[in-house]
Amino acid sequence: MKKAFLTILIIALVAAVGILVYLNLDQRQEMTELVEQMEIEKSELQEEYEDLATQFDGYQQMDIRNDSLQDLLSREQQRVQDLLEELRTTKASNARRIAELKKELATVRAVMKDYVRQIDSLNATNARLTVENEQLATENTQLVNTNTQLTTVNAQLTETVTRASMLEVTSCAVTTLNKRDHKTKILSQIRKFQFDYTIAKNITCTPGMKDLFVRIVSPNGNLLGETEDHLFPFENQDIPYSVSKQFEYSGEAFSGTIYWPLEEDATAGFYTIDFFCEGNLIGSFPFQVKK
Repeated sequence: MKKAFLTILIIALVAAVGILVYLNLDQRQEMTELVEQMEIEKSELQEEYEDLATQFDGYQQMDIRNDSLQDLLSREQQRVQDLLEELRTTKASNARRIAELKKELATVRAVMKDYVRQIDSLNATNARLTVENEQLATENTQLVNTNTQLTTVNAQLTETVTRASMLEVTSCAVTTLNKRDHKTKILSQIRKFQFDYTIAKNITCTPGMKDLFVRIVSPNGNLLGETEDHLFPFENQDIPYSVSKQFEYSGEAFSGTIYWPLEEDATAGFYTIDFFCEGNLIGSFPFQVKK
């Protein structure tokens, strides 16, 4: 009887051990499957974080002309990088932290959607402003061109009026005289030049006293009678003259005579006589003295 009881007990113990072993193996199988599932979830979550980081990189390459938004994007991008690094080092068996990181991902995505909306709005505004600026630039260019044309026309009108009001020497006859003021063509006897000139009628010119400046240039290019005191204004500088004369101009044609005594024998060749009045060259005439 005792022996039979012992046998039953042994059988019961073996059965219990068998059940425990079976339960342990089954639990291990479930744990293994759970860990594998967590590994898959961790891998998928890591891919989502990496995709999000890539999206942030793309937005950082955009020309976002808003410093505050740029700073917020940079901070969220760094946050994603930090969470990604933490996820990589977190064990798959740490289900609690992985779940928390999954929630963090959802939060970052929500924040990113708001930033994307702001960026799109900002880009739309910038695009509109760019179009408006281009339109304004075109209008400004047209205005500048119009003003330039008006300025050119005004300048032309001013020049036309100025030219119209300028005096003009229309003729200048040259007579060579000897020491007795008689006409002579003999080079060795020439002692004086006589210039008989005519200024044309001009009713647009302001009447009154005028200063006439005359430059006589010899064949060798020298200005006759040049001195430091004989200067007059012309084209923003003071230039020398040979002789000057005052005359009263009424708007009608005016005729006058200028004499130029030679200090030495005349030189054969081509001379030039230039007339200036009120800052303008009003006549230029070459003449020849023959041998």
